Amino acid sequence: MSTRDTHSHSKMGDHGYEYTLDEALATIGFGKLQVIVLAYSGLGWVAEAMEMMLLSFVGPAIRPEWGLTSNQESYISTVAFFGMLVGAYLWGVVSDTYGRKKGFLGSTILTSIAGLLGAFAPNYITLLILRCFVGIGLGCGHVFTSWFLEFLPTTNRGAWMVVFSTFWTVGTIMEASLAWWIMPTYGWRWLLGLSIFPSLVALLFYNFVPESPRYLCTQGRLMEAHRILEYGAALNNTSLPVGLLVCDQTNDMLNEGESSESTALLSSITNKTNDTQRSSSSILMLFSPKLARTTLLLWFLYFGNTFAYYAIILLTSQLSLGQSECYLTTLLSESENIKDPSLYTNVFITSLAELPGLGLAALILDRVGRKISMEIMIVSGFVLLFPLVVHQNAIMTTFFLFGARMFISASFIIVCIYTPEVYPTNLRTTGVGIATGIGRIGGMVCPLIAVGMGSGCHQTLPVILFEVVILLSGVAVILLPFETKGRELADSVDVPVQHVLVV
Repeated sequence: MSTRDTHSHSKMGDHGYEYTLDEALATIGFGKLQVIVLAYSGLGWVAEAMEMMLLSFVGPAIRPEWGLTSNQESYISTVAFFGMLVGAYLWGVVSDTYGRKKGFLGSTILTSIAGLLGAFAPNYITLLILRCFVGIGLGCGHVFTSWFLEFLPTTNRGAWMVVFSTFWTVGTIMEASLAWWIMPTYGWRWLLGLSIFPSLVALLFYNFVPESPRYLCTQGRLMEAHRILEYGAALNNTSLPVGLLVCDQTNDMLNEGESSESTALLSSITNKTNDTQRSSSSILMLFSPKLARTTLLLWFLYFGNTFAYYAIILLTSQLSLGQSECYLTTLLSESENIKDPSLYTNVFITSLAELPGLGLAALILDRVGRKISMEIMIVSGFVLLFPLVVHQNAIMTTFFLFGARMFISASFIIVCIYTPEVYPTNLRTTGVGIATGIGRIGGMVCPLIAVGMGSGCHQTLPVILFEVVILLSGVAVILLPFETKGRELADSVDVPVQHVLVV
């Protein structure tokens, strides 16, 4: 008999049988409710992917038009990453304090307004400021991940999270296609203006999606959570269990015989008595004895995966262009390259390279577990990138780069699935947000190293550095203390994930 079955047979309260949120989600199953949540959260990731992908096209187009230096061009990407670093933490705290939907609303409004104004930017400084604000708005992407996760039953949760992750690849392909169509004829301003479309659609449908019932449970708003679950059961043509919905964390603690002192501590954490104290205590709880090691390792994994992912993208552009001249013609023909269809073809094909990795992740994630899946992807990416320590011909370079991107992007996706599974509900978006922000530092540092050391035919040193980071990421995965395969989500740090294993 499973741990959850033991609890469900023993839960009798003053009002009859009781059931937890995880039991309710398992009963209503995956259906129309989850499809609606998947579509809306996927829209958020499409928006982020498109806004990040356009940086590949806008910088080179603006540089000759405004007479920018290479450093000034790189700052357009750097400020966006800096904004995402700030936004990742900001929207994490907002979503844990005021609800997931409040985070969506603020971020989509900011992204839409700043993105549209950027299309009319009169000068370089104005564009930098607006792209920074766009980055702050895009920092909410991880909240969409946590929100969708909180609607999923435990069974096949990993596979559905991989399906969700494909929206990122869809966004990159859409932006490459849009740039292919818009840039040669209409220019970069039209590309910036049209790229805000997913954020506008998210605003339009904001009132049609529900708040996370798991978040509502941690706030003691059980009646609201129950209404959302009833609505979901009706959409899925199922029914809720008979009895009273109770908060998972409270029942697990009572069944474990926790003291009243611990219960009082939990209550003081989950009640919104003071928003500033909540934010400070959330950060401190990330370094509690049960989470400190996991938090630090996840910070490095986000940094390493972001660093490696964008490193491979930059290497693709540097090593694929001008192989015979060793990149010397790249800067000379920069303005002509903006109108060259082959530029957009290469980016389009590179984006497609991520799809096989996502398929493999979906196939093995719920079978072998998150940690082993991450290790497989990281080792495969390491092996495929290693031959580029020395110069290869164009065909082999393309093969190794595409293969490395396929596996490293899949590793990154699994980290993004694993992290919200590890953190409890009252810390989830804050914990994931800070980890995502640390990852953005990797995105800020990577261009400086890849472009600086990769120029002038010096490909060995940057590739070795990238390989070291990938190798250390693999070591970090081994040291992670928790495996989340088949485990229900915890609602409080006082109920660690290993206490709710479904056998």
